[in-house]
Amino acid sequence: MEADRMRLGDRDRIPARVVLYFLSWSGFLVSFVMRNDINFALVAMVQDPSSNTTGSDHCSTSSLIVSGTQDNFTSLLNVTLDEESVDAGLLDGEIKFDWDSTVQAVIKSSFYWCYVLSQVVGGVATQYFGTKNVFGWSQFLTAACSLLIPAASDAHYGAVILLRSVQGFASGLTWPAMYAIVGYWIPPVERSRFMSSFQGFSIGIGLTYPLCGFIIAHFGWRQVFYTTGTIGMVWCVFWYLLAYNTPQEHPRITAEELEYIELNVSEDIKNGQGMRVPWRRIFTSLPVWAIGLTTFGRIWVHYTFIMSGPEYMQKIFCFDIQQNGLLSGAPFLCSYLSSVLFCYVADLLMDHKTLTLTNVRKLFTALSQIVPGVLVLLVGYLGYQIVTVLVLWFVAVTFITASYAGAMANIVDIAPNLAGPVLAFAQTIHMTASFLQPLVTGFMVTDSQNITQWLHVFGVSSVVAISTYVIYQVFGTAEIQSWNYPVADPEVTSSDDSAVIANQPMIKVEPGLKFDDDDDEDD
Repeated sequence: MEADRMRLGDRDRIPARVVLYFLSWSGFLVSFVMRNDINFALVAMVQDPSSNTTGSDHCSTSSLIVSGTQDNFTSLLNVTLDEESVDAGLLDGEIKFDWDSTVQAVIKSSFYWCYVLSQVVGGVATQYFGTKNVFGWSQFLTAACSLLIPAASDAHYGAVILLRSVQGFASGLTWPAMYAIVGYWIPPVERSRFMSSFQGFSIGIGLTYPLCGFIIAHFGWRQVFYTTGTIGMVWCVFWYLLAYNTPQEHPRITAEELEYIELNVSEDIKNGQGMRVPWRRIFTSLPVWAIGLTTFGRIWVHYTFIMSGPEYMQKIFCFDIQQNGLLSGAPFLCSYLSSVLFCYVADLLMDHKTLTLTNVRKLFTALSQIVPGVLVLLVGYLGYQIVTVLVLWFVAVTFITASYAGAMANIVDIAPNLAGPVLAFAQTIHMTASFLQPLVTGFMVTDSQNITQWLHVFGVSSVVAISTYVIYQVFGTAEIQSWNYPVADPEVTSSDDSAVIANQPMIKVEPGLKFDDDDDEDD
């Protein structure tokens, strides 16, 4: 049996951890394409009440205020449009719906109602059914709903809200599922860099908006949902064929890579699959609450850019549909590159013992919330200074991704055996921001062309992002918690003992893949 494994492994030149990385990366990319397509498509789906003289006057006034800056951006972006494509998605025979701002806000936020509720379900389901089943079926259901949205829109907006709620429940299972697999596959010294795969969602957001802008301008808004749903279905096929819950289950992993993983992943973690979840201990854990509350602030400011960004670009700067898609999405493309850099630097700081793991997590959490929190406030105050606003917009979105070397990676640090359930609980807290933010924005912005109302939106985001970080600074830690272990160990009862376990040297053998650039071996 072992000989068969080695022969199969010898033919598999791509390390299994690389395959898992790209499955994770592409999975979150596809998930967020299906999640965010409607945020942009609504611009074309809904009849704009301001598409009258008042709206025209506003855009004329805006163009005078910005003194030709928009024309310069059009030239730089090399976007050439005819007059018909300037009106978002207005193709021959294209139906537009008379949905007011409240209905639109409910449609946007409905995804996150059940998304929040499904977090704990995802954590429990992953413990029993494994990441492969939970992640795969959740993506399939989300894709199926995307394909049905055009027909649901024709029927009633209530049907759209229902489908988005189902999508939200299914997508809510994905994060706990993927977090759970990290502890079994990825040694601690590689975790920050592997966590950059989760930033596939940034690429997903970055591609969604320009892709939607192009599709809407040339084919109409319905094709947006048919395209994203089809992409989701195709991804599910690759996931089914290539994903495995543990290295031991993988039929094509090399013996060398399997040995590397087994030597560098704690025996307690390997024995933790299927263990009983100590929910009471998780619910009363200050480090878990610190992660959940601080990331509430990060999600709030992030979704200010994700969900309110396209509307702000259209209503305040009067960008056409393709310009809007490109400028709304480009910052998220940049943020993926920054996430890889942040996670790499975090691993270097840990590997060279420049900072303790706890301080590394706090440093990058601060970068992900303090910097964007200040910049989003400046965006509101700068008004129609398009160039400066867009530069700050890009920088803010870029720094938000530092969280994946900070509080988000911290989940695996404190409970590698129970990363799925812990993430589920933390996300139940912090993802409430994902539906509260659009609802608060819809309440505050009654006139989407009133820049003062948008200033209030950005001000609230700034306060939430910065204030919630303070909680993590006080209560955050990277020490493994005693309730992480499948069997109570009397020797692991104090935070000091936990710290020793968390920072013990790893035995390294030559791996099939080196996420770690340091070739030195620990004796």
